Amino acid sequence: MERINPPELGKPSGFSHAVAAQGRLVFLAGQTALDSDNRIVGDGVVEQFERALGNLLTALRAAGGEPSDLCGLTVYIVDMDDYQAHAREIGRVWKRLVGADYPAMAGIGVHRLWDVEALVEVQGYAVVNR
Repeated sequence: MERINPPELGKPSGFSHAVAAQGRLVFLAGQTALDSDNRIVGDGVVEQFERALGNLLTALRAAGGEPSDLCGLTVYIVDMDDYQAHAREIGRVWKRLVGADYPAMAGIGVHRLWDVEALVEVQGYAVVNR
């Protein structure tokens, strides 16, 4: 996998401008902070982000992948100001669960998610070479 960050676009922080990869493409459904009983857990955006990302990584591992196989990720955010206010904490969650490499990413503000209690949803794709 090659992470491409041309200097003309400026240094990215928390994402890569482009990712090139070859292998088995795995599409990962949007994940929120649902527990195994399909209830949203977590009092705030950081806790919900950690659970949602953990759920996404569980699906990825079940498909034979690892966090480093993530090529693209979209984060759907109900309250962008709250998300940005907790960006450092969310970044620490990312580094603990995924590592220092970032896929191509987008953060999109939305009015609400399927479960009204959900504050964040992550959806992505990966390329697995195993």
